Amino acid sequence: MSSAAPPVEAAPAAPAPPLASTAPSAPRCENCGAPVTQRYCAECGQKIEAPVHSLWHFMKLAAEDLTHADSRLWRTLAALLFKPGYLTREFLRGRRARYLPPLRLYLVVSVVFFLLAAAMQQEFTVLQFDSPHAGTAELSPAAGAGAAESAEQRSQGICNVDTKPYTGPWARQLAPLLAQACRNTKADKAHSLQQVFMHNLPRAMFLFLPLLAGAMMLMYWRPRHYYVEHLLLLVHDHAFVFLVLVLTWGLEALLPFAAVALRRALFLYIVWYMYRSVRVVYGQARWLTIAKLVLLSFFYLVSGAVMLALTSVYSALTL
Repeated sequence: MSSAAPPVEAAPAAPAPPLASTAPSAPRCENCGAPVTQRYCAECGQKIEAPVHSLWHFMKLAAEDLTHADSRLWRTLAALLFKPGYLTREFLRGRRARYLPPLRLYLVVSVVFFLLAAAMQQEFTVLQFDSPHAGTAELSPAAGAGAAESAEQRSQGICNVDTKPYTGPWARQLAPLLAQACRNTKADKAHSLQQVFMHNLPRAMFLFLPLLAGAMMLMYWRPRHYYVEHLLLLVHDHAFVFLVLVLTWGLEALLPFAAVALRRALFLYIVWYMYRSVRVVYGQARWLTIAKLVLLSFFYLVSGAVMLALTSVYSALTL
């Protein structure tokens, strides 16, 4: 009787060597070193582009930057000009990536506006009551030729603090400063005062908007609105005014015969724009919006006049 041989156990198969990965590794961001799987880095936002090695490549990048690489600029300006309240409403709804940030927009437009305004400024004029006809006055430049009174006499009459001393608050500190400011202003025919005033005015406007937003909270307390909503609307509306004034100045330079018609159309468009922007953002009834806008306009004119007066005084004292 034969016995069957015991089965021989097969040796375990050796593990197969790992297959080499054929997928290319993700490129690294040259700015922060993070792996990038899309067109832009998820960590720092830099766009993935080939290194700039030629002048032609650099010019293409520059042209792209100026035309459509940051298309938010053109999209923002178009909405600012023709869609009242739209940018404010989009920002409050969280749709912010498509447009320039409100503060950056305001700063860029206001800088352009005040630079052009400073370049276009004219000499100050004063009222002279030395006309040969009694009871009449003439409006003439401060340095008018042939005036009956010399510049020294006018300066002596205007800036003589001994005859008419300043007696208001902080007289001891302010009287010498006012006298010196008067002499400095008369010395160069107010050119320095104009320059300092135009330099201080953007700063004053930047402080004026938050105060105006506080006043708007009193008019829009029901339903409740946050302070930043009013501030955003004011920032966008003032950026619109600065931009449309710059464009109007350009049209007046090209079409001087139509300057009067352009200014009238500009006034009507600004009035409609302000009404529409308030209506879009707050969504209140038509007549209630008009009433609040009239009240806000009155407060704006009064507080704006105070702001300009304080800026003028501050500019004179800091000459």
